[in-house]
Amino acid sequence: MFDSVDFTLVDWSRAQFALTAIYHWLFVPLTLGLSFIIAIMETIYVKTGSVEWKRMTRFWMTLFGINFAIGIATGIILEFEFGTNWSNYSWFVGDIFGAPLAIEGILAFFLESTFVAVMFFGWNKVSKKFHLASTWLVAVGASLSALWILVANAWMQNPVGMVFNPETARNEMVSFWNVLFNEVAVSKFLHTISSGFQLASMFVLGISAWYLLSKREYFLAKRSILIAGIFGLLSSLMVAYTGDTSARTLSKVQPLKFAAFEALYEGKQNAGLVGLGVLKVSDKKIGEKEVNDFAFRIEIPGFLSVMTGGDKDAFVPGINDLVNGNASRGILSVSEKIERGKKARDLLIEFKAAKQNNDTQKAEGISGMFRDKKFINDYFRYFGYAFLGKPEEAIPNVKTSFYTFHVMVMLGFYFILVFVLALFFLYRGTLLKNKWFLWVTLCSILLPYLAGELGWVLAEMGRQPWIIQDLMPVSAAVSQISSGSVITTFILFAVLFTVLLIAEISIMIKQIKLGPKY
Repeated sequence: MFDSVDFTLVDWSRAQFALTAIYHWLFVPLTLGLSFIIAIMETIYVKTGSVEWKRMTRFWMTLFGINFAIGIATGIILEFEFGTNWSNYSWFVGDIFGAPLAIEGILAFFLESTFVAVMFFGWNKVSKKFHLASTWLVAVGASLSALWILVANAWMQNPVGMVFNPETARNEMVSFWNVLFNEVAVSKFLHTISSGFQLASMFVLGISAWYLLSKREYFLAKRSILIAGIFGLLSSLMVAYTGDTSARTLSKVQPLKFAAFEALYEGKQNAGLVGLGVLKVSDKKIGEKEVNDFAFRIEIPGFLSVMTGGDKDAFVPGINDLVNGNASRGILSVSEKIERGKKARDLLIEFKAAKQNNDTQKAEGISGMFRDKKFINDYFRYFGYAFLGKPEEAIPNVKTSFYTFHVMVMLGFYFILVFVLALFFLYRGTLLKNKWFLWVTLCSILLPYLAGELGWVLAEMGRQPWIIQDLMPVSAAVSQISSGSVITTFILFAVLFTVLLIAEISIMIKQIKLGPKY
């Protein structure tokens, strides 16, 4: 089966999607967070009637608008790529995956785009309260857009609320609420939007610091630091909490990804959490795949067991356990999952043959098996493993998973420290005396972007080889098109997105230098 897979096509299709997603995520989180900061500022303006607060609101709103327009363009391209580059995937799960995307387009996007016109062009044309309501609705609409996209992505990580129809060879939704309240979706949504709030807060903090260093716009800078500091600190604490919740959830639904986070190869009780570590290649191998060992690490004893099982004696499975199996812990080997997946696939082939031969009785019997919970739990849930050639192919890139996770966590703690110091110096009235901190804040603007991108690299690379966890590997999902066309569009998108990014940065810098207008 793998002889027919064009891995050049698969790799370039993945690269194109990754390129679009990376650029898209440079624009989205600022939209998510800045919309709420603007709404808070306008609320204060409406309550106080202060012209300075209106001036502040309109300034940050201008920067929001520049970012908002470009974010929409990359997002539309990203959604179309599911049909152009991943048509097998879209056929297999389109009835489920398409639902949240459709809701996002019909409900959230139109809510957001309708009221954004009022927000930008409605000053002095509608009442203050109506304009304020429009601004809040834009903020809510942005988060609703993120919700439905993240629900779709979370389903790929933990497919629930569906049944497989052998007649069409498609998965069909049977419970919308299970899809919406998928435990991965809940934690992913809260973690992602709070990280967007965090990024926007650091963005506002850094630009405000630049104004103070430039000895201008003191009112705007200090009030913006106050709002961004409080909003950013609360968001950063939320990021830390939801990150912990997400890790607990992944330890259950994506245990190999979780083990790769910690480069944990041998399962153990009283497993420690690696706070800081450097990996090296070991002499050992799992099949043909290299094993990583630690050249150096600082570990919190027992914390990984406590985090996942609530007890230091809880057993945390390692990569070896999950690949080779651990009978004493009830863990199936990947080889066994491959065999079970092949049985489900062979049964589907038998069903198609029975339909072609008009063997109605056999076809109905097989169709009934695909609706049987025991068959689903014992066999169909491993359907995607039938496409794997070797057990070690189920292991994600451990180095990538480990380093992205730990750098992201360290940055998270750094952001908490920055927001605390910003509020402390503001309260003490010593911001201007601590120019070193203003420079640190200004230079930190790009770090939340890095943390956000690392989070998505971790989420997507950590679940490889799956596009849908356990049901479909990436190699089986790609469209049968020429790799040349994908390479060509990759280059075109890379140039286009880079030009858009440069344009956005240039326009933003120009607006920041001009400052707010009366």
